[in-house]
Amino acid sequence: QVQLVESGGGLVQAGGSLRLSCAASGRTFSRYAMGWLRQAPGKEREFVASISWSGSSTKYADSVKGRFTISRDNAKNTLYLQMNSLKPEDTAVYYCAAADSFGATMTIAGYDYWGQGTQVTVSS
Repeated sequence: QVQLVESGGGLVQAGGSLRLSCAASGRTFSRYAMGWLRQAPGKEREFVASISWSGSSTKYADSVKGRFTISRDNAKNTLYLQMNSLKPEDTAVYYCAAADSFGATMTIAGYDYWGQGTQVTVSS
């Protein structure tokens, strides 16, 4: 079992920045690929970004490429998502999740453990 707790969400104006954090506990954090996913009201949960266990490989949804950066600190058991140039359409609950396989991280079904989510609201 891996327990995941997100933080850092909030209300920000369009064009602003936020950094989300995800603290992990339980099984060894560094053995898992990690991802950020989000769900807007009335929409399905969608992939945002993922990172391999070592941090050497990353993937991004086209909608966030060039604006969001995923990173991890295995010594601190923490995952991050730096979000810049935020847009109103980025408004959603953001979840961090852990996966056994980096190759499966672009699909919702590829994740084994989920956090409870943190709300990000971008005003226009």
